[in-house]
Amino acid sequence: MVTVEPRPYWPRLGASAAVFRDGAVLLGERGKGALAGMWSLPGGHVEPGERAAEAARREVAEETGVTADILGLVDLHEVIRSDGDAVSWHYAIAVHYGIWRAGEPVAASDCRAARFITLDALDSVPLTDGAEAYIRRAAALLGVSV
Repeated sequence: MVTVEPRPYWPRLGASAAVFRDGAVLLGERGKGALAGMWSLPGGHVEPGERAAEAARREVAEETGVTADILGLVDLHEVIRSDGDAVSWHYAIAVHYGIWRAGEPVAASDCRAARFITLDALDSVPLTDGAEAYIRRAAALLGVSV
């Protein structure tokens, strides 16, 4: 049986988005925490009363300065980390997809760097677990090709 730490309350809801422009996806390099140095889709916590798609749009803007239209949901990505028998963190992340509307990527908030990366260059950066599969699924939903 797995025990759950009382603080913080788990699971937490997050939202992210695969935002595309000219065949490339927007990625951010995590600047802190356990995933510092890894690249992933911009995203973060869903605030109370906020819809997940709106949180994804807001997080993209806060982390990268990019304005995007969120068009749909790719899937729910669950990330669970355990420390022995205790859950150290558990996130349910609503992964969305959308298209770029305005702005150039500028690292802000939790990001150390941000940029658009073509699908054929995804292996040029260390991606968080599962990120490439969600990016490719999002690209397929949008009809984006390499």
